[in-house]
Amino acid sequence: MQKQKYPYKTAGRKLISTFPKARVGDKISNIEQMLTKEANNFETMDYIYVVNEENILKGILSIREIHSSKKDRNVEELMTTEYVYAHPSTHQERLVYLALSNEIKAIPIIDKQKHLIGIVPFNTILKIFNEEVREDTFKFGGIFHKVGKEYTTIKASTQTMIKTRIPWILIGVLGGIITASIITGFESVLSTLLALAAFTPVLAYLSDAVGTQSETLMVRSLALDPKLSLKSYFSRELAVGTFIAFFCGVLLSAIALFGWHDPILGLIVGTSMFLSMIAAVLISSGFPVLFKKTKWDPAIASGPFATMISDVITVAIYFIVASLLLTQFGLL
Repeated sequence: MQKQKYPYKTAGRKLISTFPKARVGDKISNIEQMLTKEANNFETMDYIYVVNEENILKGILSIREIHSSKKDRNVEELMTTEYVYAHPSTHQERLVYLALSNEIKAIPIIDKQKHLIGIVPFNTILKIFNEEVREDTFKFGGIFHKVGKEYTTIKASTQTMIKTRIPWILIGVLGGIITASIITGFESVLSTLLALAAFTPVLAYLSDAVGTQSETLMVRSLALDPKLSLKSYFSRELAVGTFIAFFCGVLLSAIALFGWHDPILGLIVGTSMFLSMIAAVLISSGFPVLFKKTKWDPAIASGPFATMISDVITVAIYFIVASLLLTQFGLL
């Protein structure tokens, strides 16, 4: 079996071909004899995969079912015909999702005609899970480089670490400059209500937090479900984001009102928090989709880049709302 013909990070690259198989019509006694005789030749022995003469997968049953059943029963009486499977082109992340969500130890890999090509065993699934978690962790931190021994053993050269981290830090610097420019443009607003400055970092942090949550969930959903319904997903995420934004907006408004005894400050902070959080949810959920459509890894939309965008938009909304409300109340 030539694994190299399958794309990188797909099920075809991870499958094995030495595992227990049975034929339709086999009796349990025959399967037990086969397992006893050939046990040392199998890489895994969690399930028995039942195929017909054309090697089409007809069903699956566990080793436990084999040993607890009467020896004269046919395999068709015990096997389940509703099984979880993947194709050779399935991304390896989905294998992890299928295994964990269905609580199974191995996943059969079949072609479009349901011919059994191989299986991906549990130890391989765990390795994939570990690899993907490490890779996503570095991407969320703005380190877009191969995840391998140089990170796990901390042996990367200083030059390599600088090259992989500096570009995205510079994006953060750019975001900081833009944010500072926005604040400078609203100096008259700040001079009118100096207490606005106290809430700027709070709004930025909370918007970043809810945005990061939305983005992480979207990146993972896109990776695990290629047929994800974006319309229903966005609707649900917007509903959740709106509730969180309303809750945080009311909370901050109350803090500003009772802490500073200023109802206008409370209105500005609460309204800005509500709008900023909704904007953060929409942008953070939308970026991964945009990146995927442009053939970039959706996880790249996370980390410093998303934080920069979120901070700029939050500060802009905050001071625009403040300017409008202060003008409305005749204070500016």
